[in-house]
Amino acid sequence: MSMTANPQSTNTTLRPLMYLALVIFFAGIFGYNILVTERSIGTILNIFSTRFLGIFIEAVPFLLLGTLTSGLIEAFIRPQDIVRWMPKNRIISVIGGAFLGIIFPVCECGVVPVVRRLFKKGLPMSVGVTFLLAAPFMNPIVFASTYIAFGFGTVFIARFVLTAVVAISVGLIFAVNSKPGDVLLPAALLDDSEVDSVTMARPGYKQGLSQAMTVAVNEFFEMGRFLVMGCLLAAAMQTLINQSDLQVIGQGPVLSVIVMQLFAFVLSVCSTVDSFLALAFVNTFSIGAIIAFLSFGPMVDVKSTMMFMGVFKKRAVFYLIILPFLMNLLAGVIINLQSGLL
Repeated sequence: MSMTANPQSTNTTLRPLMYLALVIFFAGIFGYNILVTERSIGTILNIFSTRFLGIFIEAVPFLLLGTLTSGLIEAFIRPQDIVRWMPKNRIISVIGGAFLGIIFPVCECGVVPVVRRLFKKGLPMSVGVTFLLAAPFMNPIVFASTYIAFGFGTVFIARFVLTAVVAISVGLIFAVNSKPGDVLLPAALLDDSEVDSVTMARPGYKQGLSQAMTVAVNEFFEMGRFLVMGCLLAAAMQTLINQSDLQVIGQGPVLSVIVMQLFAFVLSVCSTVDSFLALAFVNTFSIGAIIAFLSFGPMVDVKSTMMFMGVFKKRAVFYLIILPFLMNLLAGVIINLQSGLL
């Protein structure tokens, strides 16, 4: 008799435990706030609900856009199309992945379902990782918002260069050291049956749109649960953490970068509007910290981390967080030292 555990059964068992842990976590946060700040339960709940709704309402349209794009990819793009479009050279294909956002202009909320669908269509794993990290900035919408906030100067150029360098570097690390089966969950792996359907014609316009809508609806509700959990966590952290206290260390060459990256992770602001939030910190935090905030935040935040859990295995999620964090930290510190902040 085989003693191998059923993964589906394991997931079904662990899911209620995860939800229970979240409930305990939130209860602890609210209890801590009541004891430390002496605010009433009603006040804390009002702050928490306002912040949750703000994050969720800002993010959900982009998740919808991402799932619609995912549905169109499923309906009209075949695995052989991906094979034909991708350069044969691994390094060139990874570099190209950093600029796929110009074709698929999605933010960090919408990019996750798009990447998962592209994985299932045969997109190389390293290219998908690069696209995942770069696309939230490398798209025309965020180019425009960054330009409006900072102009075409140091911040805009540094954000562009740093995002590309970090995303490509992480993609190359995954290309060299990982296999798709070690990184991706089974639901995100290429379906071998699709590979065999090389001669299958694309569906007609009406049939394809119907299929795209069906896929989009299913994907929206599947990824939406991760978005909701991420928004809950982000709102809880915003309610607990006193941001004004952290601003006291805003001018340190190292600590300022760390704090702004933690801000980016916790605040979970959409990349389409994060430039205007960063602009408010310009006179408080160092230039390296501002650039690290703008580069790291769109790559990884609380809500996108929860969504990563629906595509990648836990170890891969850890590396998708820690590698961009350390690379952006190093870049931010170097920028601060170069600007004479000692």
